[in-house]
Amino acid sequence: MPEQSCSPCGSAASLALSQCPLSPQYTLWNFLPKNLFEQFRRIANFYFLIIFLVQVIVDTPTSPVTSGLPLFFVITVTAIKQGYEDWLRHRADNEVNKSNVFVVENAKQVRKESEKIKVGDIVEVKADETFPCDLIFLASSSTDGTCYVTTASLDGESNFKTHYAVRDTTVLCTDEAIDTLTATIECEQPQPDLYKFVGRIIIYGSNQEPVARSLGPENLLLKGATLKNTKKIYGVAVYTGMETKMALNYQGKSQKRSAVEKSINAFLIVYLCILLGKATVCTTLKYVWQSNPFNDEPWYNEKTKKERDTFKVLRMFTDFLSFMVLFNFIIPVSMYVTVEMQKFLGSFFISWDKEMYDEEIQEGALVNTSDLNEELGQVEYVFTDKTGTLTENSMEFIECCIDGHKYKDCMAEVDGFSQPDGPLKYYGKAEKSREELFLRALCLCHTVQIKEADQVDGLVAHPERKYTYISSSPDEIALVKGAEKYGFTFLGLENNFMKIRNQKNETEMYQLLHVLNFDPVRRRMSVIVRTSTGKLLLFCKGADSSIFPRVQQEEIQQTKVHVDRNAMDGYRTLCVAFKELTEKEYDRIDRQLNEAKMALQDREEKMAKVFDDTEADMHLIGATAVEDRLQEQLAETIEALHAAGMKVWVLTGDKMETAKSTCYACRLFQTSTELLELTARTVGEGDRKEDRLHELLLEYHKKLIQDLPKTRAGLKRSWTLSQEYGLIIDGSTLSLILNPSQDCGSSNYKSIFLQICLKCTAVLCCRMAPLQKAQIVRMVKNTKGSPITLSIGDGANDVSMILEAHVGIGIKGKEGRQASRNSDYAVPKFKHLRKLLLAHGHLYYVRIAHLVQYFFYKNLCFILPQFLYQFFCGFSQQPLYDAAYLTMYNICFTSLPILAYSLLEQHISIDTLTSDPQLYMKVSDNAMLQWRPFLYWTFLGAFEGLVFFFGVYFLFQNSSLEDNGKVFGNWTFGTIVFTVLVFTVTLKLALDTRFWTWMNHFVIWGSLAFYVFFSFFWGGVIWPFLKQQRMYFVFAHMLTSVSTWLAIILLIFISLFPEILLIVLKNIKEKNHQSSRRAPDSLSARPSVRPLLLRTFSDESNVL
Repeated sequence: MPEQSCSPCGSAASLALSQCPLSPQYTLWNFLPKNLFEQFRRIANFYFLIIFLVQVIVDTPTSPVTSGLPLFFVITVTAIKQGYEDWLRHRADNEVNKSNVFVVENAKQVRKESEKIKVGDIVEVKADETFPCDLIFLASSSTDGTCYVTTASLDGESNFKTHYAVRDTTVLCTDEAIDTLTATIECEQPQPDLYKFVGRIIIYGSNQEPVARSLGPENLLLKGATLKNTKKIYGVAVYTGMETKMALNYQGKSQKRSAVEKSINAFLIVYLCILLGKATVCTTLKYVWQSNPFNDEPWYNEKTKKERDTFKVLRMFTDFLSFMVLFNFIIPVSMYVTVEMQKFLGSFFISWDKEMYDEEIQEGALVNTSDLNEELGQVEYVFTDKTGTLTENSMEFIECCIDGHKYKDCMAEVDGFSQPDGPLKYYGKAEKSREELFLRALCLCHTVQIKEADQVDGLVAHPERKYTYISSSPDEIALVKGAEKYGFTFLGLENNFMKIRNQKNETEMYQLLHVLNFDPVRRRMSVIVRTSTGKLLLFCKGADSSIFPRVQQEEIQQTKVHVDRNAMDGYRTLCVAFKELTEKEYDRIDRQLNEAKMALQDREEKMAKVFDDTEADMHLIGATAVEDRLQEQLAETIEALHAAGMKVWVLTGDKMETAKSTCYACRLFQTSTELLELTARTVGEGDRKEDRLHELLLEYHKKLIQDLPKTRAGLKRSWTLSQEYGLIIDGSTLSLILNPSQDCGSSNYKSIFLQICLKCTAVLCCRMAPLQKAQIVRMVKNTKGSPITLSIGDGANDVSMILEAHVGIGIKGKEGRQASRNSDYAVPKFKHLRKLLLAHGHLYYVRIAHLVQYFFYKNLCFILPQFLYQFFCGFSQQPLYDAAYLTMYNICFTSLPILAYSLLEQHISIDTLTSDPQLYMKVSDNAMLQWRPFLYWTFLGAFEGLVFFFGVYFLFQNSSLEDNGKVFGNWTFGTIVFTVLVFTVTLKLALDTRFWTWMNHFVIWGSLAFYVFFSFFWGGVIWPFLKQQRMYFVFAHMLTSVSTWLAIILLIFISLFPEILLIVLKNIKEKNHQSSRRAPDSLSARPSVRPLLLRTFSDESNVL
């Protein structure tokens, strides 16, 4: 009986777990209590629950139904939404858990449901199937023990990844053979990082000593990934159910609160104070009024002796609670559910936008969270990555340098000329042996795989070749293709031997001994190979800042000149080095690497130490230049963002010269921009660098802040400097600023630096580590005024700044989908940011700001007459409106029109918004939810509430309202007020609507028609469940009076007249403004950025 056991960090684990990757939150039994508990944790819901309980316990003037039914509606809608989402997760769970997989038991395949897989089971997976759990790769149908997988469902990367089986189990490629395996696996505890795994497998032979092999991410097949171009594989289950990396990655991000939500909370506090004030005033005046014996309770409401003797403070408290209940509708309970529905439904318009659909990747925009739609209209700072975000991340080999001699592809247009008589041009030549060494380095130092073109799914075969290159890095493919141009062709890896074809058409074989993988900290990668003659070579390629300190210093100068020139031309540069190893050196390195790989604790740190020691004392061979094209419409998008008042900062790990040329090409820097530089070049090295940094900071601070006039109060989002300034800073200098020494003079570096940055029109941060990007964003986000920040990037190294910013946007790029998975929104290209912010963001903000103000306004109109009525009923807590009207006002009569408005309104056309970026500034800084517009809406609500009540009140002075001489009663009075109220607030919304659709017409006129129908229906039937039929025939009887009709129409007109007058005056003003305003400058595309690139470092640019 074979044995396969898996032990996370030594603890045995052999249990079956649900394979559900989405983790449903509820079950049938706990849904109701758990969902209610979570909903009542919201302050607003809890407040209305208290009001409802007060109505139930205390003798209040209104029925508990009036607050209970709206609360029930809000809770029910939210519960249905959350229950439906959880049901979808359960359904997806069942689809996964009930799917069939094949497990090898006793040398036979046994069909099992996915959820019954246990840790230690050996699973067979066939081509195009997804892995049911996290598996250690044991064997495959390929003789070299490799397989290809796609991880699109995990990180969105559509390219193929190569995984390797455990070395000693690759031959066990049948059911019978794999069943003979006896092994123990030790691995780390489950953790969510998709790209990290530490473990080891101990294999027990029949008559041999146990063999221990290290396990890494290359041996782990992740649940959710798909097997490609491999007939079948065998793997042992190591993580199942909620312990898989896919399940651990399914977790909500930290909640981001928008500025609108914060404004709502502030407004709620104001209205809560108004509510408390009303209740206090009415309670006080009640007892002042009743202190007069002639104003005591009337005979029909006479209190018993026990009630009169009750403790007066207690009676005052219960009266206070009763008034709170009577006026509690001033707090708009339904606003929360309306806002949620608006955000949820509104987010679909971004996903459905055809102009944000990219034909190349066949994808459109993606909304990961709908809570921040309106925040897109408030952005002040845009932080962007460079590679893959501002550029295409589509690499093309341009030239190389070998021992200081340049080799260039002259068929491409470079520096304005081309060479028609040959594909290459040599600017002097290096020795033949050095050329071949360099090209062999390009052919060997990489992780590129080769597959036959007709075997690669989803890839178009190149007609000129019978194979295609596969790699997770487009840089590596460009370099391998570049070597092919010079006559050295990589033929693939087979049985751990790399094959290349040289210029003489001879095949060379190299045994691949070790790969020292690339990581963003080292910024380089290496391979150790053995030639056919037994020579041991280490080839290394990486960033110049990583390679130069590790090679002979006398070899650097000539190559550095070419690297700097290529960087200034906007190319991506890599340096190539090598060294020859002795057998003794290799044995030591091999032993150290194997020891580090076998470690379960601190494996990465130990391997990094070995890598650092190995990649030392190398010899520089040359450098490469690869072009990364700018994204289409990049310059136009940057200019539009600037015109909209946003400041764009570029945060990149690239070298300064490359990044600077890109900034000029995309017009982030203009030729007139004066550049302030805080880099290793200006700060210097050694002990005096902090002193020099201090001098530069003071100099720039004096130039930008001290010597300039103060910004006029209230002036925001406009460049107040006649001269535009740009700042360039690198990672090492940023570390000095953020983490200065204990010297007292350096304590305010950060403050001075931030003041300088905020005065610059653009900032370039180069050589940035991922955490430094997040530090920059956090620093600006936490500055005075808390400006709204947006981060956009496409790679895993951008995730930290995406999560840090108020709004995070991922580019669906070629560096994988980690950024888009962790973002709030994802778009295919940087150019789509223009419409996302200037159109969608602007409109979403205007819509939801109007929704919030409208809700407070209509509820103030609703409750103010109720408050005024208490002065005429002896503060007896008599309600003005019927309980049905109290209940239905926010739920049915006035909710749908504002929801439709907040989804469909376009006060300005989308084309105008995208073509005139300055319109974005009109709603910036949360302009529509400041105290001034809030007070305007409050005043408007108070004015109309006074008109409603006193207009009807003075109408009642006329005793001849009916033909028979009778006067209307209390409920008719309240019904007239309520009718004027419903029609006024609905028609007010109609006046505000600029973009009419059939849906607007339907909900506006339909809501009014429904109110009339409901009033006739509610008053036309004797309802058996009501103790009093006080509304019976009231509405119909009211409309028999001609005076009532005229009064309703007159009061509606008087209430809306100020609004109508403002609209007329505003239209006249806009027409005059449009006729006098010059047409905005068009943001037309320039035919080419190459000439601008070549002028980047001309005399036109001014660098300090």
